[in-house]
Amino acid sequence: MKVDVYNMEGQKVREVELPAAIFEAPIRPDLMHQAYVRQMANARLGTHSTKTRGEVSGGGRKPWRQKGTGRARQGSIRSPQWVGGGKVHTPKPRKYTLDMPKKMRRAALRSALSVKAAEASVVVVEDLDFPEPKTRRMAEVLQNLVGEEASALILLPESPKANEQWANVARSAHNLPYAKTLVANYLNIRDLLGYDKLVMPLAALDVIAAFLG
Repeated sequence: MKVDVYNMEGQKVREVELPAAIFEAPIRPDLMHQAYVRQMANARLGTHSTKTRGEVSGGGRKPWRQKGTGRARQGSIRSPQWVGGGKVHTPKPRKYTLDMPKKMRRAALRSALSVKAAEASVVVVEDLDFPEPKTRRMAEVLQNLVGEEASALILLPESPKANEQWANVARSAHNLPYAKTLVANYLNIRDLLGYDKLVMPLAALDVIAAFLG
């Protein structure tokens, strides 16, 4: 599949061939769904906790005698029906992590990338070069590349911590609510499906081809 390569002004400069094994892979909605559910589940902390009647303080004495008062029998003021009492069948700390083989996760990524490519939602840019972080300049570049109303996931070939060029790109996009930067090696199904357009410099495309090809 051939796609146009644009510069930062949105002008076509040439064409590039997208790897067919990645961007023309079989579409597997089941794998994409499984990968998405796994990622969302693994992001849960599972630290929720509530107290049962055995864990709340107080309630050691029977509130009133069993018979003769005309009221319902009660054994403790910390029973679930009392205000301040313990809870019943409530959440306790647990792990929500799910497993999924690496081959299946990568097949899900190829499937999602193929969907993006089929929808013409993959935008390849020759390079992103910001001499200094500029949010306004990044907004102009994204408008040139994807339009005004589309959200964009921008892939970076290297970590911003290791390369000043990509650090400037990341800082320029940080305050834009409709854009996110992500190191290409960390591409995941949630971010891929959560944005309208995928913006890739040519260097990031090489990284994707290296670990998904």
